[in-house]
Amino acid sequence: RAAAAPEITGPMILVATRQLPVGTIIGPDSFRFQPWPKELVEKAYFMKEKTDVNTLVGTVVRYPITAGQPLTQGALVHPDDRGFLAAALGPGMRAVTVKVSQEQGVAGFVFPGDRVDILLSQSVKPDQGSEGQLFTSETILRNVRVLAVDQRTVPSTSEGQTTPEVFGTATLEVTPQIAEAIAVARTSGGVLS
Repeated sequence: RAAAAPEITGPMILVATRQLPVGTIIGPDSFRFQPWPKELVEKAYFMKEKTDVNTLVGTVVRYPITAGQPLTQGALVHPDDRGFLAAALGPGMRAVTVKVSQEQGVAGFVFPGDRVDILLSQSVKPDQGSEGQLFTSETILRNVRVLAVDQRTVPSTSEGQTTPEVFGTATLEVTPQIAEAIAVARTSGGVLS
């Protein structure tokens, strides 16, 4: 019969609950506190008694973190820190900001880290002799990651709660080719939603 592992009674530190690749936007389910052997605790670790976890929600992972590994202060970038956008973007990706209305923004229920589809809506001139105006809409992008809404990348309440808010812009992570397609769609008189 195998002996039970000794119970760790050291200080509580913050560890990743799952693998966190570079560019991951941290949510409340990304970490938990767990006891850690006192002799292995480093100054860069987030200690339970000194950490307000609400300030970590919305940060971005700068270096890969494996499940169960301690989170360190240098591994996370805050939205107002230099290098935030570089850490948030995947390799070769670009950030593009698009205007959205309340209806286009799903009434404020889109948050950083969510994935959305982008539609192009346009009015089309009818054939000669036809009356009225025709409208068309097509999905031009699927499964695009939202980096920020307006300039916010973190929840809006001090408790870290995600409350719906109307916003006017969304910053998206796209490839260079998709960034070009969005620029063309904007100049063609279409509306992105």
